[in-house]
Amino acid sequence: MRALLQRVSYARVRVAHEIVAEIGPGLLVLLGVTQGDGEAEVKTLVEKIVHLRIFEDEAGKMNRSLLECGGEMLVVSQFTLYADARKGRRPSFTEAAPPAQAEPLIHSFQELVRSYGVRVSSGVFGAHMVVELANDGPVTIWLDSADLPRR
Repeated sequence: MRALLQRVSYARVRVAHEIVAEIGPGLLVLLGVTQGDGEAEVKTLVEKIVHLRIFEDEAGKMNRSLLECGGEMLVVSQFTLYADARKGRRPSFTEAAPPAQAEPLIHSFQELVRSYGVRVSSGVFGAHMVVELANDGPVTIWLDSADLPRR
């Protein structure tokens, strides 16, 4: 699994011109699933993300986690995180998991985050979405479960 995290002061998702999800301060997580991913990858990413110290403390240092600052999370499925643009001019998405595999893992990710007491909103899986955000910092971090130690 891959996640692109953006620390935001707000973020929202529109589908067909209607707001379907919106958060205040917290994290926008663009989340991609690849072939072979499962619950182990979900757990690895969730534990890393909710404890990652990327929010400012009283001294202005990035020293607080999403859990410590009470932030919210907006999760948007993003198969294009597995784009391969090494050859030609059109990216290949063959590494992205098919919807039947990816959608349950996206939902599992959201439920595990909720189990930590975080308010989670989400886009609509498979829909054309317009994502609006104010990147705070800016802070943008790339995580890949394949690069993280298993717990």
